[in-house]
Amino acid sequence: MAASSTLAVEPCPEKAGLGPAQADLDKCVHCGLCLNACPTYRELGVEMDSPRGRIYQMNQVANGGDITPSYIQHLELCLACRGCETACPSGVPYGRMIEAARAQIEAQSQRSWWARSLRSFFFKRVLPSRTALQVLGTGLYAYQASGLQRLVRATGLLKVAGNLSNIEALSPAAEIPFFYSKIGKTFPAVGERRYRVGFLTGCIANVAFARLNEATVRVLQKNGCEVVIPAAQGCCGALHLHSGLKTEAQALARKNIDAMFAEEFDAIITNAAGCGSTLKEYEELLADDPGYSPKAHEFRIRMKDVTEFLASIELNRDMGAVDVIATYQDSCHLAHGQKIKSAPRHLLAAVPGLVFREMPMADLCCGSAGIYNLIQNDMAMEILKHKMEYAGSTKASLIVTANPGCMLQLAAGARMYGSGQRVAHVVEVLDEAYRNYRAADAFD
Repeated sequence: MAASSTLAVEPCPEKAGLGPAQADLDKCVHCGLCLNACPTYRELGVEMDSPRGRIYQMNQVANGGDITPSYIQHLELCLACRGCETACPSGVPYGRMIEAARAQIEAQSQRSWWARSLRSFFFKRVLPSRTALQVLGTGLYAYQASGLQRLVRATGLLKVAGNLSNIEALSPAAEIPFFYSKIGKTFPAVGERRYRVGFLTGCIANVAFARLNEATVRVLQKNGCEVVIPAAQGCCGALHLHSGLKTEAQALARKNIDAMFAEEFDAIITNAAGCGSTLKEYEELLADDPGYSPKAHEFRIRMKDVTEFLASIELNRDMGAVDVIATYQDSCHLAHGQKIKSAPRHLLAAVPGLVFREMPMADLCCGSAGIYNLIQNDMAMEILKHKMEYAGSTKASLIVTANPGCMLQLAAGARMYGSGQRVAHVVEVLDEAYRNYRAADAFD
């Protein structure tokens, strides 16, 4: 399979650059232990599409080499899954290196007018705007609820347009009512209040994962949490940072820090592993901002993935049975970015009736990687195909994960390459167990 960039780029060397720190680049000893952990290297077997090969190219640029179309192509093909960080014995901080390299590309290169317009619309007009997301979400809901989506798919026209069929298959379902109506509200604990937490609900998730957000609030309430959803919060900036838009990510980070520091919380919670990884790195992102660096440090201390938080407290065990065979797909930015692997499995083990089967290569990327599955669809689909083979080998009817983007990717994989397995977030499984307990009480 040939790797290709979806964005035309013309070099503009007169612009100031950024780039990875030389100290980080020097940590790589070129041992190659990262190779098997890299999804693109596993698919292509090309050295320049491995972490080691990409670091070699970053070093060339850092020492005066040109930013060439080939260099951009190899770096854009990286999923930034950070699986190589877990495999690396030398502690190479590859995640921040690939982000810095992409920021350098963004600063020193000139994209085509079409690419600039598309990126500006998505990153600057859509993601930070609740109004824009609600308008687009309403349009998506109309497309799906009217039957037009089924009709378009049935005609087969999308298959004629190359990857459009695969990309359309990844589109989320717009979930009416959107979660925006809950932002700015406080939800009391069920029973004795043990904790007061702030919930960061995301951006697209308020449209496409409204029911997941509701389930998260309910599960936290059942575990003695008063859940506050600050009105001033917004997009976390993860997609911006992964796409080389560091300045925009910093602005969004400041907004979320201000929103969360307006009140006192025992913890700040997210249910999106990809967002959580960036949220926990606000301190690094704002390290050179004297006005926000100390607050970013405090923010990082309180920031918790929902599975991490629930596994750290005395879990409410009043659950009904969820009779299902399940397996778990590690979300990359939870397992490799946040180094959290046992917490989701610990929570699933607490659910009565659930039979857990470990998936081979569970911590290998599923191919979602933010918007990677849209801009590098060929590679994403190849990775997904193999992921579904691993999932299928468990014979599980439920695939559980901890990130909305992974949920979309795996659900598409279940339809396209699997056996129609159900896909759910860890907290959705817990929510089902709590609801089943109430149902059992009513039956008794």
